[in-house]
Amino acid sequence: MATPDLDPLLLDPTRLSIVALLSGTEWAEFGWVRDAAGLSDSALSKQITNLAGAGYVEVKKGYVGKRPRTWLNLSDSGHDALRTHVAGLQRIVENSARRSRD
Repeated sequence: MATPDLDPLLLDPTRLSIVALLSGTEWAEFGWVRDAAGLSDSALSKQITNLAGAGYVEVKKGYVGKRPRTWLNLSDSGHDALRTHVAGLQRIVENSARRSRD
């Protein structure tokens, strides 16, 4: 059996959760992602740095009134990476199910 195209960056459950959250939104506020993923500010920031470094997440900073805000968006390459990774996971499940029937 050939190894599916799993993305090493998305093998981490935290990063996979962040990318999955962002896949259904456009420019999500940092605090919302933090709360939805159940992370601290520093933990999310570290993961976003990794994902942004790979080109998977775009980061935009600005203000709402006088308060600084950070928004996150899944890039086109992030969407592609997630689709490929999920397809690889699905192939693993299908192959496993096929073997259990044989």
